[in-house]
Amino acid sequence: MFMALINLHTMKYSKPSLFLFFLLTTISCKAQWSAELITTPEKTNYHETSTYADVMNVIKAVQEQSDLMHLEYMGTSLEGKQIPVVVMADPMVTSPEQAKASGKPVIYIQGNIHSGEVEGKEILQILMREILLGDKQHLLDNQIVLFAPIYNADSNDKMEQGRRPSQEDSPVKVGIRANSQGWDLNRDGIKMEAKETNALIQNVITKWDPEVFVDLHTTNGTWHGYSLTWAPSYHYAGEKGPYRLTWDDMLPSITEKVQEKYDVHLGPYGGYSLRQGWPPKAIYTYNHHPRYLVNQMGLRNKIGILSEAFAHERFYQRMNSTYAFVAEILEYTRENGEEIARVNDEAERNAIRNVQEHAGEMKKGVRFNKTPMDETFTLRTYEYIPYKNEEGEDRYVRSGNIIEVPGVQNYSKFEATVESTLPRGYIIPGELKGIADHLKKQGAEVKQLEAPVEASGEVFTVTKLERSSREFEGHYMVRAEGSFAEISREFEAGDYWVDLAQPLANLIFYTLEPQSDDGLVTWNFFDDYFEANGIEEGSVEYPVFKYYELD
Repeated sequence: MFMALINLHTMKYSKPSLFLFFLLTTISCKAQWSAELITTPEKTNYHETSTYADVMNVIKAVQEQSDLMHLEYMGTSLEGKQIPVVVMADPMVTSPEQAKASGKPVIYIQGNIHSGEVEGKEILQILMREILLGDKQHLLDNQIVLFAPIYNADSNDKMEQGRRPSQEDSPVKVGIRANSQGWDLNRDGIKMEAKETNALIQNVITKWDPEVFVDLHTTNGTWHGYSLTWAPSYHYAGEKGPYRLTWDDMLPSITEKVQEKYDVHLGPYGGYSLRQGWPPKAIYTYNHHPRYLVNQMGLRNKIGILSEAFAHERFYQRMNSTYAFVAEILEYTRENGEEIARVNDEAERNAIRNVQEHAGEMKKGVRFNKTPMDETFTLRTYEYIPYKNEEGEDRYVRSGNIIEVPGVQNYSKFEATVESTLPRGYIIPGELKGIADHLKKQGAEVKQLEAPVEASGEVFTVTKLERSSREFEGHYMVRAEGSFAEISREFEAGDYWVDLAQPLANLIFYTLEPQSDDGLVTWNFFDDYFEANGIEEGSVEYPVFKYYELD
């Protein structure tokens, strides 16, 4: 930086000339990037987005000039592309062990989970450049920052015009939403069929144990009046602390800072329907399912944040709002990293303590309905003009004005419609090795019994399997109906034993409970077992035993 080379105390300036000096030197400093550090949108006046090779070239160029960066790969895609993870720390760390020894929280941010939604991919390259080589190195003072700018690496390069009409061809060509296996990577958090999901959960989430997970997206077209909307990890079967910190303090604080520093308006994620009339009386978020990666973080006792840039703004504007949001997230985590880690650690201890002290008594939700928050809010939105068509029906046309609508309900809360008792653990028959292996992939601790044991607990009898008539992500999803009954049962050596008193207690509970709306039953993991045991003819016992005490 030129300014660092000049002793301002020995120079005399009038106030206007001093201002001009700072302005010119700042502009000069910003202009000093070498060509290989300039991203594709910057080079093309924001008409184009980066290819996989473009992203890797920028990463490698930054790496050559920085001693604060470690590059590793979370895994390899179906088409053979390595998925980069840039680890930034001062001093540099190259392993989770070093990160843990440093005492600094790990913050993980990813872009390009849907390859048509490209802002995250681009601004992570820019922020990486500024953190490691520019004026944002202070963001590494007391935290370790991981960027994965191109998570859906294969589909990024399958670019065509017209892929995202709501983005109004800005940029002109983008990649496709699904990965090369055909899966939506943001619906794969429980079933884990995608190579990318397995790589992420095993080689980032489990390995690096980030305190905060941020997933960068673009909306699908709602004409609200925000440049970017956000959501926390929606999951009420998890511990409340991380959610409360995110919703009550972190997101409001960041929203205020972004407006103050960047003049960019942020707000809560949600859409409304003109079928309900104008002006809108309510907005509705998406849902609570842990198939969505941000939501799953709540069940992992961590903070999750969803970022959704406003599709109808131009590419450079969407980059600007996403940049501002991510930059201020990192400023917040820098200032509040210890508190974030404390809240997350307390959530983990509470999850374990609940099992140890309240197994057999505490109930947790396994199915939920979306309900409004207790308080209304003022919605910023584009204005619609009502009129009647020739048939006398109400119709609406959007104007170019942004207005504020007070008293709007925000359907962003979830209340349990079905609850289940928290057990001390689960026992899985030895022949269902695939179920045990799947839990291990999620990071759960699963052991095999070394000797026979007797357990008292509950067995669930399935009286009805309701199967969806529509295929979703390659599955006809299942809903199990039935009832629990108390029983004691003996289990053999070789059966799988899951002691629920472990950090992922809430995730395991939601995954294994037979009535869960997003568990392994939902995703057809037990279909073969049910069919082999005659579910078409009558009731079948769910094979996973829920125990409260081992003898």
